[in-house]
Amino acid sequence: MALEEENHLIKDRLDKLDKLRGLGIEPYPYSFKKSHDSKEIVAKYEKLKPEEKATDKVSVAGRIVQFRRMGKASFAHLQDAAGKIQLYFRADDIGEEKYEVLKLFDVGDIIGVSGIVFKTKTGEVTVYVSDCHILSKALRPLPEKYHGLQDKELRYRKRYLDLIMNPEVKDVFITRAKITKAIREFLDSRGFLEVQTPIIQPIYGGGNAKPFVTKINAWDMTVYLRIAYELHLKRLLVGGFEKIYDFGYCFRNEGSDKTHNPEFTMMEIQWAYADYDDMMRLCEELWEHVAKKVVGTTTLNYQGKKIELKAPWKRMTMVQALKEFADVDVEKMDDNKLKDLLNGYSIDYEGRFSRGLAIMLLFEELCEDKLIQPTHIIDHPKEACPLAKPHRSDKMLIERFEPYINGWEMGNGYSELTDPVLQRALLEEQAKLLRGGAEEAHPMDEDYVQALEHGLPPNAGLGIGVDRMFMLLTDSETIRDVILFPTMRFLDKDATVEKQLEKSKDVMKRSLK
Repeated sequence: MALEEENHLIKDRLDKLDKLRGLGIEPYPYSFKKSHDSKEIVAKYEKLKPEEKATDKVSVAGRIVQFRRMGKASFAHLQDAAGKIQLYFRADDIGEEKYEVLKLFDVGDIIGVSGIVFKTKTGEVTVYVSDCHILSKALRPLPEKYHGLQDKELRYRKRYLDLIMNPEVKDVFITRAKITKAIREFLDSRGFLEVQTPIIQPIYGGGNAKPFVTKINAWDMTVYLRIAYELHLKRLLVGGFEKIYDFGYCFRNEGSDKTHNPEFTMMEIQWAYADYDDMMRLCEELWEHVAKKVVGTTTLNYQGKKIELKAPWKRMTMVQALKEFADVDVEKMDDNKLKDLLNGYSIDYEGRFSRGLAIMLLFEELCEDKLIQPTHIIDHPKEACPLAKPHRSDKMLIERFEPYINGWEMGNGYSELTDPVLQRALLEEQAKLLRGGAEEAHPMDEDYVQALEHGLPPNAGLGIGVDRMFMLLTDSETIRDVILFPTMRFLDKDATVEKQLEKSKDVMKRSLK
């Protein structure tokens, strides 16, 4: 919509606002008593015959999404949280004076109506309005009816308009809430306790990621937004908890794409006296439970691909995956051949080389997108993580697994490292890499190591990127489709927050002149 046209429409609505107040009508009242929502009314009176009227009265409220005025009678469609319902206004019934007030109503306004229910000749359940109240006068017009809101960037930036114009979007977030509830139900039923760990942390850790940096002004103290829950959860195991989880937002100061958002939902479990094998089974059972509870089946159809979530899931190592999906046998290659292979695929190993790192990089490049059916990639090279226990039968490996579905890494789990001496050495090595410019390396966390020195029981951990679970179970194409307010860059990349706020006020200022 052109700016000049938008200014004109806003001015017209501001004039109507003044006229409503001139008539003694408050366009922004405090409340309205509803008896039903639209879905309840349609369901309750669906059995009426065409042109048959009910005798009891209903009251319903919502937004006008369509308005047709025809002399002394008018039809409108009202949309609420449950759906839509038709309204019928007749001047002879509500009175000429009230009917004239309808001329001050627009598509987008929120109203409350009362009346009896009837069914039209065409069979549509309709409220025969006897009383009507403006509940919120909308000053900005909705997007054009026939074009709707199709621009995805605009839909993400103005989710409120997306929900109005594309009400089916709401179903995704209702399902998201059900998935969240089902995850908690599953873990609670297995004896896990939900706890809360700090979002603001003096030292970040628990994952390979670049953090967001902020400051506590009162203490002149630099702090970080958490990238994971792990180190605080394991402190709680030291303190005596045995089965715990945290569920909420984590933050990683990285780019965004189809499956990444800087602010994202993650759930992490810590389980004392368990190992990564126990945790793999728990992971599979969790997915099965949630799928059955929310979508009624373990068989998904995601973007045209059939995916079966039923346990047990396939397990394979990175070495096995490279053989199966890329016909590459790294066990038969010396270091020079591995480097040649990395260079051949233009894989940057940042001047650092080890066999383990080479295997990880080759696996990511050649295999990840082939893992469509649920698969645990197990027994990672020791370079993969400084927080996991060495493999009990091969010290070049760690007891780590990553579940993959649809070519996406869905989580990260391992038998947790409990040896404080080894943990200190590994974190000091990571801190050295961090000082050398490796932005995703772990910082040294002295307090965490001291906690381990008090004794951490054998345990296993699992973190799941829950937004990707939401995507799969709602058949959503991108992570932004399952986050109500995804992180977005400014439309004008050079703009400051202040400039953006000023720009958003400009249309209203011009309309008021």
